[in-house]
Amino acid sequence: MAVAAQSASEISKKKSSSGSTLLRVGRYTAIRLLTLFVTVVIGVYLTILIANMGGYVDTIMKSQITERITQAAAANPTFRSMTPEQRQQTVQTQIANEENRMGLNTPVVIRNFTYLANALTLNLGRAINMTSDSGSKEVRLIILERLPATLLLMGTSELSLFFISLLLALTLSRRYGSFWDKLVILLSPTSTPPAWFYGIFLILLFAAVFKLLPFGGMIDSPPPTNPVDFALNVLKHLILPASALFISQFFLSIYNWRTFFLIYSSEDYVEMAKAKGLPPRDIERRYILRPTLPTIITQFALLLITVWTGAIVTETVFQWPGLGRTFYRAIGFFDTPVIVGLTIIYAYLLAITVFLLDFVYALVDPRVKVGGNQ
Repeated sequence: MAVAAQSASEISKKKSSSGSTLLRVGRYTAIRLLTLFVTVVIGVYLTILIANMGGYVDTIMKSQITERITQAAAANPTFRSMTPEQRQQTVQTQIANEENRMGLNTPVVIRNFTYLANALTLNLGRAINMTSDSGSKEVRLIILERLPATLLLMGTSELSLFFISLLLALTLSRRYGSFWDKLVILLSPTSTPPAWFYGIFLILLFAAVFKLLPFGGMIDSPPPTNPVDFALNVLKHLILPASALFISQFFLSIYNWRTFFLIYSSEDYVEMAKAKGLPPRDIERRYILRPTLPTIITQFALLLITVWTGAIVTETVFQWPGLGRTFYRAIGFFDTPVIVGLTIIYAYLLAITVFLLDFVYALVDPRVKVGGNQ
């Protein structure tokens, strides 16, 4: 009887502990989602305010509408037969209709909240000035049309940079103070200039001087009809922008990871493992890589989001038809729907990634508890 009572007590404790864990995780999840959603709302609304320049964009667009309609009216022979009063009235009517069509008669505060509501529900709407290659003004189509080019460029450069620098940094951490270690430290300041700086240099060298590679773009005009030739042609255009992005971060990335691994390599438990005579590979895998896994996963997850956003200036320098160049053109055209559309998707991706990382940490690191104090 005593054993049965003890077993029942243990089962009751386990159920109570399980229920407490579920409650803690559920409460943490709800609070975390609410916090991230509020952060997204604030970030997107600030983006809308900046994109509209506090309403000054309305003044610019109204001036553009007035200038465009006035010039069109002056070139129209029909207007020449009208009296000055009729011409003025007709022009003012057309200007009012165009401003009403573009929603400029609605107060900017109301339009900002309309942009925000549409963005949060992923109702990206229609662009003001920009169009897709098919002629559509749908922001969704404009983004989807430019997405493959950005994924190709950023995926090739950033993913290769991540894995190569990680492997080289781990190798250098074993050879602290060697010639190659000192060389990486010496060359790490070369990662200070941005990618577009290296892009201009590579264009001058390989396109203008040696004439080995194209100046920019993604494909020749007219494009090759053969699929193999088409792929090789895209690869030829990809070399320079991908190299610029890779070189601009290469040595600094190796240096950062190498320093990171060295910090963990000097821990007492690593020295104890070496004293026990464990093989170097086992020490790296169990005592260096495993504790650093949460940081590596975090960097990789954030890298995947960067792959989606593109490189604004670098894509513009190389005339690469990706999302970075689209964002740059949207800023130049004061195309708020496109700017907001690109921003909200990035914000959602970032929020989802940050949310999921908390649970990934709990899986890879037993010291972390979801919703706990650790």
